[in-house]
Amino acid sequence: MLKKVLVVDDSALIHQMYKMVLMRYKCAIVDALDGQDGLDKLAKNTDINLVLLDINMPVMNGLDFIKKVKEAGTYNHIPIIIVSTEGKEEDTMKALSLGAKGYVKKPFQPSDLHGLIEKLYPEKG
Repeated sequence: MLKKVLVVDDSALIHQMYKMVLMRYKCAIVDALDGQDGLDKLAKNTDINLVLLDINMPVMNGLDFIKKVKEAGTYNHIPIIIVSTEGKEEDTMKALSLGAKGYVKKPFQPSDLHGLIEKLYPEKG
């Protein structure tokens, strides 16, 4: 069951959109504005069970975030979904090779994200 989602994206507008898109799951959302902020929030919120991750961000990008998560080993059970802009297929493929469980291209339809989430959490809650 999806209970707590970490959203790592440098756009405040995208964070608002996620809040609306994820309402159907009645899950808590933890916001982070870059990869380093995301790692800090992950360390403080041990019950996160999904990460929605942008790739291009200041301070620490999404690819470096995934590398740090995998190096730590502690969070390997948490699926990461990449949400990236059109034209960044190379970054998306790199993220998948690093261990991301799926990707959605921005701009996306809510149903695209819901489909991926429901594959990871078939008993949606």
